[in-house]
Amino acid sequence: MSNRTFLTLHGIIYAAFAIVLFMLPETVWPLYGVKINDQYAFFLSQHTSIFLGGLAAVSFLLRDIEHTPTQIQLLKALLITNLLGVLITGYAGVLGIFTGFGWSDPAFFATLTALSLVQLKKQATQH
Repeated sequence: MSNRTFLTLHGIIYAAFAIVLFMLPETVWPLYGVKINDQYAFFLSQHTSIFLGGLAAVSFLLRDIEHTPTQIQLLKALLITNLLGVLITGYAGVLGIFTGFGWSDPAFFATLTALSLVQLKKQATQH
């Protein structure tokens, strides 16, 4: 897959989650076993959208870069971000915070980590 395609898909995925977690936190989080039981939890979900939306913007805005060292550093940053997602959501699963559909979050981040790693390896071997 080209970097442009990968970064476009990555941006779309993160933008979708940013919008959903901002607009529908009381609908989405209970699917993962997390309760939105006060205004602070509601706001923290919306606050998370800042970072998800920021990742989407970075992915979209840098999808056409041609400078190879910058491409590699961007892919490393996305790899680390997605790996942190695996660790933190996996930790929530171990603690019993994520239940029900909560297993899908570590799987989601693991998939994006694997895709980021494949893209990084491909980029590194091309140059």
